Amino acid sequence: MSSAPRFRFAPSPTGYFHVGGARTALYNWALANRFGGTFVLRIEDTDEARNRPEWTDGIIDALNWIGIKSDAPAFEGPYFQSHYAEAHLAAAERLFAAGAAYYCDLTSEQIQERAKATGASGYDGYSRDRELGPAPGRVLRFRVPEGATTVHDLVRGDVVFEHSTIEDFVLLRGNGTPMFLLANVVDDIEMRISHVVRAEEHLPNTPKQQLLWQALGHEPPIWAHVPLLVNEQRKKLSKRRDKVAVEQYRAEGYLAEAMVNYLMTLGWSPPGDDEIVPWSTIEREFRLEDVNHSPAFFDVKKLTAFNGEYIRKLSIDEFIVACEPFLRADDVPWPADRFDAAKFAALAPVVQSRADTLAEVPGVIDFVFLADPVLDEQAWDNTMSLPGAKEVLAETTEAYRQLAEWDAATLKTTVEDVGEKHGLKKGKAQAPIRVAVTGRTVGPPLFEAMEVLGREEVIRRLTMVSSA
Repeated sequence: MSSAPRFRFAPSPTGYFHVGGARTALYNWALANRFGGTFVLRIEDTDEARNRPEWTDGIIDALNWIGIKSDAPAFEGPYFQSHYAEAHLAAAERLFAAGAAYYCDLTSEQIQERAKATGASGYDGYSRDRELGPAPGRVLRFRVPEGATTVHDLVRGDVVFEHSTIEDFVLLRGNGTPMFLLANVVDDIEMRISHVVRAEEHLPNTPKQQLLWQALGHEPPIWAHVPLLVNEQRKKLSKRRDKVAVEQYRAEGYLAEAMVNYLMTLGWSPPGDDEIVPWSTIEREFRLEDVNHSPAFFDVKKLTAFNGEYIRKLSIDEFIVACEPFLRADDVPWPADRFDAAKFAALAPVVQSRADTLAEVPGVIDFVFLADPVLDEQAWDNTMSLPGAKEVLAETTEAYRQLAEWDAATLKTTVEDVGEKHGLKKGKAQAPIRVAVTGRTVGPPLFEAMEVLGREEVIRRLTMVSSA
């Protein structure tokens, strides 16, 4: 690129950060860093109902979480669309003065009546030559010229829009406030944006915006419209139907690195066979020309698999630190004073090897920190109805009392020896011990957990259920 490019991400505050917006932001961030450019954050805050400072703070916080740091050299902003109102109005006046725009006093009802009478699909250009000036209730419309506009899109190639399909669109409302199309273009011009990388849903507006860029005397930016994210029914992701908030995934214990890596693969694939790659590889290899234009399936199961892989890439110390907020949250099932960091550290390796999210960790090891495990009555009844289960439970309890060594390997061998005596396979022999100690039939490796719990506590639990 001949000069340092300027990319922008321009979200509207909505109270949450959409995964689709996060993907678009990451595309822009990767390109800005790769080419030594700038990532501009602009908040589209002209909708007063969405203009809340805490929502803007939430966007910045979410961007920081996915690695788009507001203190990084490539980061610029945030800017606010509302601060550029004078520039929006000045641009409208220039367009009117140049004859590229005109005022129209038709109401919506009158436009509909004319369309019904003439068979037109919308506004028919009635006020084009009426030479109206500004007045309350009159909108300012752009005079769409004859011909066609070709949008050169790095993802989709050349897309041609016939002007006959584009009606003279509104720039200023009847109350004098600018429409989004005008404000968006003026902001991009003011901020010297060279590349507009955004979701494909904005493509239909692009010929109008390109016409505005040209009418205002500027070369249009480089366009790139990336594929929409869809759910498993191949419908556009919706907050009413799908889990789309980045904040929710963060709260559920998804790692930022996993989320970033997964989002970057939605519409693009890193070279080679492995999709799980570090950010340095993504930044080096990502090209808009390689982005697929087909809708990308946001697969929560695949994201979760990515997350599990990233969890297992952590060192034990990193895993323990990452789990800390979840282990000390207000809603953990054990009293705060019963949590023992040393016991969790001892179990961390076996928990890490099986965890897919950090939020599931407390539910996996709760029995370690509860005074008594929460017994799954049905699991207990089913387990103890098996032939030999009561005998295995009683004899294992007595054998554990006599052990000289209390370690996972010895505990395991002891249960297996007792089970073999009663003709039970390993899984059947372990079942009553697991339910008695943990309260359920599934969980972390049983014998490692029993080693951490200690002889006295394990025997207490075995004895308690045996006498119940």
